[in-house]
Formats: sequence, C-alpha cells, structure tokens
Amino acid sequence: MQEFETLTCVDFVTRSNEPNAIQITSGAGCWSYVGMNGGLQEVSISQKTCMIKGVIQHEINHALGFVHEHVRDDRDNYVDIITENIQPALIGNFEKENTVDLKIVYDYVSVMHYPRNAYSISPSLDTIVPKPDPNIEIGQKYGLTNLDILKINALYRCDVCSTLLSDISGTMFSPNYPSLYSNNAKCVWLIRIPSKQVSIQFVAFDVQNTPNCASDYIKIYNGATRSDPVLWDKTCGSVNLPPIVSTSNLMLIEFVTDGERPMTGFKALYNTVSCGGTFTSLSTTFTSPGYPTAYPSNANCTWSIMAPVGFKIVLTILSIEVELSSSCRYDSLTIYDGTNTAATVLRRACGSLVFGNQVSTGRYMLVVFSSDASGQAKGFQVLYTTIPKIS
Repeated sequence: MQEFETLTCVDFVTRSNEPNAIQITSGAGCWSYVGMNGGLQEVSISQKTCMIKGVIQHEINHALGFVHEHVRDDRDNYVDIITENIQPALIGNFEKENTVDLKIVYDYVSVMHYPRNAYSISPSLDTIVPKPDPNIEIGQKYGLTNLDILKINALYRCDVCSTLLSDISGTMFSPNYPSLYSNNAKCVWLIRIPSKQVSIQFVAFDVQNTPNCASDYIKIYNGATRSDPVLWDKTCGSVNLPPIVSTSNLMLIEFVTDGERPMTGFKALYNTVSCGGTFTSLSTTFTSPGYPTAYPSNANCTWSIMAPVGFKIVLTILSIEVELSSSCRYDSLTIYDGTNTAATVLRRACGSLVFGNQVSTGRYMLVVFSSDASGQAKGFQVLYTTIPKIS
C-alpha cells in the first residue's frame, strides 16, 4: 500500500466513521469487488495463499476500480483467448468488460494481467496467447508496473511526478536533463530490482546550492517510502557523490525544487549488486560478505562512508585474511581517500597482516573489496570512527 502512496496521489487512511471504506480481511482466497460499491467493502487477503506483494496490489487495484488487463474491451488487438483450454466453469473470467478508455497502451506485464495458463484445463495449455509475439512474458506478481501507475494517476487525475525503475540496471535523469530542470518540482524514482541490493552512481550533479539544501535537493531512502530510513540526506550544489548502496532491492530517490534558479540537475546510473553499503553514522563495523566464512568468488563490493561536516574518518582493520598475491592483483581490499576510485589510495591490502589505522583527509572514504574466481579466504572485519578535523 505504501508503494501506491509513494507513486500516485492515492492515500490510505485509517477509517474513523466514514460510511464507505475498504476492510482488508484474511478471508477465503484473494479477491475484491471492483471499485466502490458503498459501505464497508471487503478485500480478502488470505494469510495462507495471498501474502505476495503483486497479489496484494492486484486486489487493492480492483478496489480502486481496475479490472483485469486481459478483459479490457480492446484486448483482441493484443491477445487471443483460447476458450477450449479454459475450465468451463471459469470462462466468465475471460469475458470482455466495457472499460473506461484512459488512452494508455495495453500492458502485458501489468499486475492486473493473468498468466498465460490461467484457469487452464492443463498447466501445459495456454488460455491467453499474446500477439503479435506469442512468446513474450505476460502477467507477474512482483508488483505495480509503470503503466499500472500511469493508469491510477490518470483515473484519479493525479498531478504527480513519479517513475518506477524495475530493470536490473538503468539510467535516471532529473526532468529536462541536460536542460534546466523545472521550478517547483517534486519528483520521486522508486528503484525496485528483482533481488539483491541497489547501487546508484551519480555521473553528473548540478543542483541549486543553498544553506542546508533548504531549496533544491535530492534525498535518498533505504526502502520504498519516505518513512523508510534515510540512506543519503539532502544534497545540493555541484558535488561528486560516492556510490550509494541500499540494504535491500528497494531505493527511493526524491528530488525537490523551489521557484528560483533552476540548474541542469543530475544523471545517475543504477545497477544490481550483492554486497556493499552506505554509512553516515559516527561509527560502524562492517565485514566482507559471508565473514567469518569464506567470501564468494568474483565479488565486487563498495562501501561509502560519509562523516559529518568538520569531521574525518579513521578506519581500523580488526581482522583480515584475503588471498595473498603480488601487488594484491587477485583479491584485494582498497581504501580510497574520497568518493570514488580516482581518489588517492590510502591502502591496498591482501594477506593476513593487520596494518595501522587509515585516516581520510576529508569527510569521505570509499572502501572497495574485489575477489577473483579462485583462492577465497575468511575475509575481513573493519571498524570506522569519526573524529573532528582540526584546521
């Protein structure tokens, strides 16, 4: 439900004494009425069979007024219904509806689309065949698509700036980039990859600079909503940001502008990673993946550390056991004095020798761990703390 609130203008509020409301119950199966019927309206989400994100959003979308994608009145342009393969008692689930034309294209992977063998007399027989390409994917249970979101915003006349990014990697831009972005904008991008963690790297960043970023800024959340923990707080100006890594497959980027001095904005690349992190606390301990058991082969992990303004970072190696090689050319732990790998290398390490503290010159430090296809070891455990930077 929070994803609806993040990407559309639909909000779900706790009922007080309103006569019309939805009541989510753990009933028999997964079902909902379509649209508002009046009164206290049940949406059944069985705890035994329905606790899948896409299934829950499917039923909520019914309550918001949406029918299945494959029954919209123009569906014959996009799919063929193979009636002889449908269980006779369930053929009504495939009858076309007289739907409102929202001027939005057919969405084969909508959360409202049935799978190709829905209600089939045999799992090997299709009941829905897409066209012109019969082999494309149809239906899914991951969650809302961009077209699902577009339909909700069209039906409810939402004036929102929101984008869902669900590919395993991609690119995002501020509005109008590389031209000046709009005044009084409030945009969000929800990155929702299938699994693992999200890593985002800003390759261009030019946002109006004001004290405490009170006017224009980006802000990044460690999850799908603004109520999730802040991963990277308000940032503005022309800065070099480090890679920013979430703890899950979800990351929300918020971009807000005022009515003055628009700039060119930003361009960012995101991708899927299996390790790494972003730290802004005063101190934290972190480890190589799998520690104290052997780290995986072909790992590439990045940890970004940001100290408060006026502080610097002290990194202490508590334990290290990394495959030893000349110049650490196979597996290595590398510490950079800045936000990226072009910064000064403070230390590149392998083997098992615990070395002295590494201290940044500014408020940023980047830690990168990489391994090759062979020779794994226990890995490392490190602690960082922050201390005042004395002029």
